[in-house]
Amino acid sequence: MARRDIWLVSDSELWRVRGRLGGDGGQEVSYDFTDEASACAVVERMMKTSAGTWRDLTEAIRQESNRRRTH
Repeated sequence: MARRDIWLVSDSELWRVRGRLGGDGGQEVSYDFTDEASACAVVERMMKTSAGTWRDLTEAIRQESNRRRTH
């Protein structure tokens, strides 16, 4: 089973969903939305169509980002 990553990011105007299959060198897709609900719907659909167990790494990434800013 290949690794699959999904990101949901926003710059306050645009919501972007990025998906990557196969780790760092894998195939990527990107979708842009003007509203959060549409972007979240695509994230949910991507997760449902992928086999395996999903982990939400939002908090881990936030903590790492904060750690880097303080050092």
